Amino acid sequence: MAAQFRLYRLILFCLCALFVPSLSFAQAPTDSLFADTHFSAKENLLPTSLLVAGSVLVAFPDFNHKLSADFPETHIKVDDYLQYSPMLGMYIADIAGVKAKNSVWNQTKYLAFSQLTCAVVAQTLKYTVREQRPNAGARNSFPSGHTSVAFVGATVLYHEFKETNKPIAYSGFVVATAIGALRVTNRKHWVSDVLAGAGIGILSTNLIYYLEPFKNWQPFSKSDKIAFSPYYDANSAGLSLALKL
Repeated sequence: MAAQFRLYRLILFCLCALFVPSLSFAQAPTDSLFADTHFSAKENLLPTSLLVAGSVLVAFPDFNHKLSADFPETHIKVDDYLQYSPMLGMYIADIAGVKAKNSVWNQTKYLAFSQLTCAVVAQTLKYTVREQRPNAGARNSFPSGHTSVAFVGATVLYHEFKETNKPIAYSGFVVATAIGALRVTNRKHWVSDVLAGAGIGILSTNLIYYLEPFKNWQPFSKSDKIAFSPYYDANSAGLSLALKL
């Protein structure tokens, strides 16, 4: 019971770390670093439920392990690469000319901030909860890092294209869900790890899109001699910075 109490207290701390800043900024005046946007409790209900469900399962390991064992076992390593596909999908949509909510620069900023926020929360939990992996590996199973990374990318994709192209906006969640399932079937994570990872990924990204940090910092928009854009060719893909001399 003492261990379960400590776990619940830790989860409550993480929830507060994600939500308290947004609630405080809801009443703060807009400045040059943050934009005034609407924070939707309804939008965060599902990811909060995922995080809580994952946390509850960790507190009942016998049921959690039995539930995870019911999944068929696979040995597919594609999830190591697919976790980045929702992020790549965003830039491919940009290259294709699909209208997005933000510029490529702002998309990249918010993606980076979201991944950083998610990583801090996930890594803190990994080395505090110290849940052992199903394959008897390291004690850093909870939450799933691959799943959280994938859901950050999926949620950024959703925010950018939900008003202009819903199939693209929701496609990332399909991929991220498949990655979460593979983490369980590959015996890398328990069901609890995947649920919590998904919740943390979505919540972290929703928080960043609410705060919109450094929205007005646009170093490439003040000069027509600088261009920042995604690129793709037969051999590579990425972001390019062009200077007009």
